[in-house]
Amino acid sequence: MQAYLNGFHSGDPAILPADPASTHAPHGDDRVDVLIVGTGPAGCVLGAQLAAFPGIRTRILERRGGPLELGQADGVACRSVEMFEAFDIADRVLKEAAQITETVFWRPDPTDGSRIVRSGRIEDVEEGLSEFPHVILNQARVQDFLLEKMRTAPRRLEPEYGVEVLAVEVTDAADYPVLVRTRDVNTGAESTLRARYVVGCDGARSTVRQSIGRVLRGDSANQAWGVMDALAVTDYPDIRFKSVIQSRDSGNMIIIPREGGYLVRFYIEMDELEPGERVAGRAITSDDLIAAARRILHPHTLDAREIVWWSVYEIGQRLTDKFDDVPEDEVATRLPRVFVAGDACHTHSPKAGQGMNVSMQDAFNLGWKLAAVLEGRSDPELLHTYSAERQAVAQDLIDFDKEWAAMMSAKPLDAVSGEGVDPDALQNHFQKQGRYTAGTATQYPPALLTGGPQWQHLAAGFPIGRRFHSAPVARIADAEPLQLGHLHRADGRWRLYAFGDRPPITDPSSRLRRFAERWIEGPATRFTSPGADIDAVIDVRGILQHSHREVEPTSLPELLRPHKGRYGLADYDKAFAPSVREGDIFAARGIDRDQGCLVLVRPDQYVAHVLPLDGLDELEEFLGRFLLPRRREAGLRA
Repeated sequence: MQAYLNGFHSGDPAILPADPASTHAPHGDDRVDVLIVGTGPAGCVLGAQLAAFPGIRTRILERRGGPLELGQADGVACRSVEMFEAFDIADRVLKEAAQITETVFWRPDPTDGSRIVRSGRIEDVEEGLSEFPHVILNQARVQDFLLEKMRTAPRRLEPEYGVEVLAVEVTDAADYPVLVRTRDVNTGAESTLRARYVVGCDGARSTVRQSIGRVLRGDSANQAWGVMDALAVTDYPDIRFKSVIQSRDSGNMIIIPREGGYLVRFYIEMDELEPGERVAGRAITSDDLIAAARRILHPHTLDAREIVWWSVYEIGQRLTDKFDDVPEDEVATRLPRVFVAGDACHTHSPKAGQGMNVSMQDAFNLGWKLAAVLEGRSDPELLHTYSAERQAVAQDLIDFDKEWAAMMSAKPLDAVSGEGVDPDALQNHFQKQGRYTAGTATQYPPALLTGGPQWQHLAAGFPIGRRFHSAPVARIADAEPLQLGHLHRADGRWRLYAFGDRPPITDPSSRLRRFAERWIEGPATRFTSPGADIDAVIDVRGILQHSHREVEPTSLPELLRPHKGRYGLADYDKAFAPSVREGDIFAARGIDRDQGCLVLVRPDQYVAHVLPLDGLDELEEFLGRFLLPRRREAGLRA
C-alpha cells in the first residue's frame, strides 16, 4: 500500500481525507453528474468506483429502506476477487468466505439405481488460472464491503434509501439532460432531479430500462427449481464440497457449502411446468424442497434444522438488445445518456453462479468510462463502447446458461432409450467450462479500446482483450514479493507494464531505458495536464529481467523512480524484478526476452494492447483514439 504522498495523516492510511469538493454542490441537490438507481451488486460497484472521484457529483437511490440484509447470490468467481483487490476489499471477502477447492459428482449406483454414489472429483479452478480462489459469500456482505468503500472514499458517498424512481426522460437540455421523477416511499412526496447520466441497476423489473424502451426478451425452460440455505444435519459425506448430483428418478441437485462452516445452499430440481404455467401456481413450500432433497440424496439422510432463506424459480434466460438509450441506427449521431446494468439488462438461472459476477463486471466496465468523460480525459463517444462490449458478454452468458441448465435438468442417460445426459459428459462439460465459470474467459474483440494481434507473440500469456493475468514479482527497491496485478487500483487510470529486454537498464542499448526517456518526452506530456503527477492518467511500471540485487534503484530512469506530489517524493513502487521464490514472470507469461514489450491495461483490468518497447508512436496513436490531449482544466464535461 502507498500512502502519505502529499503529507502524513494519522489513522487508517487507506481512508483518505474527505475532499472539499465532495461537499460542494454548485447546482444544488437536484442536479447530479451520475445518478445510480439501485444498490445491488452492479450499483454498489459503480458507486464505489465513482466515489473515488470527488469532482464527480454522484447520487444513489434505493427503493428499499436500508442496506440488503440477506442476499440471494453467493458465488464469487476468481475474476470478481481479482476486481475486489483493485477496490482493496479482497482480503475481507476471503476472510469471511467459504473457499471452493474441489467439485464432486454423484450419479445413480449402477447396481441399484435408487441410490446415489460418488463418481468423480475435479479441481474447481484449474491450476494457475488465478492467484485467487472461487469463494462463496452472501451477496449482502459483498455489498457491505462496497458500501463501506463509498463511505470512506474522498466523495464520502452514501445511498439514499426509501426513494423510488418513477420515470426517466432524456430531454434536449444542453446540461443535465436527463429528467428523473422520484417518490419517497414513506411519505409519497414526489420530486424531480436532473442528471448528466443515469445508470439503472434496479433489477429485472427495471423502471430505468422500461423508461428508455428496452425490453427483456427470452425463453423459459418450463422447469421449476428450488433453492434454500439451511443449517442441516446429514450423513452425506460431501456436504462441505460443491456437489453435482444426478438421481435416477428424483431429479438433480447442486450443493454449495456456504460461509461460516455450517450453512449450506441446495439447488433442487422440482417439477416440470406445463407450457405457460407459472411456478407460483404450484404452491410449493419449503417442506416440498426438503422432501425433494431427501429423495435425491437417498440413501443419505438430511435433517434441516433451520432454513435461513428459500425460494422457487423458473429456469429462464432473458436479455435486452442494447444496454443504453441510443437506437442502433443512431449511434453515429447520438450520445448515450442512460444505461442499464446487471439484472436490468440480463437475467438467467442462478446455478452457474454468474449473475452477480457478470453484473459487477458490467459496472466496472462502465464506471471508469463515465469518470474519463466527466473529468475531460475522453470524449463522450467512449460511452458507446459500454453497450457494445457488455451486451456481447451477456449474450455469451445466456448461451452458456441455456446449455448448462438443460444438462442439469436432464435425467441420467438411459442405456435402453438413449435419452438423458451421460454423467461423464456432465462432468466433462463442467470441467471444460471452468474458465468461463471462473470469470476469466471474457475476451473483447479488436475495437476502439482493444488493439490487434500483430505483436501478441511478444507476450503470449497476456492475451489482448482478456483480463490481465497477474504473476509474482519482487520490488527492486526493497525485494518485497508482490503480485504485479495487485498494483492496479480502481482509480480510473490506465496501466502500462513495460517488460525489459536483456541489456541492463543502465546500458545505452537498453530498449527499456530508451522507452522510459521517450515516454516522458511524448505521451506523458501529451495526455497529462501540466503540474499533474506523471502517472495521473497512465501509470507506468517497469519489469526488469535482472535480479533486484543487480539493480541500484537510483540508477533507474525518472519514469521508473519519478518524483511526485507536493514534496517531490521519489516513488519506489514502479520497478520490479522476477520473483526469486515464486517463479519468473517472463517465463510464466511468455514474454520475449530479447525484445521485451509493452502491455497496456485498461482501468477495468483488461489487456488493451501489446506492443514492442520501441513501438511508442504506435502506442501514442492508439491512446489518442480515446484519450484527449492534456486533461482539460475547465471542469466537468457534459
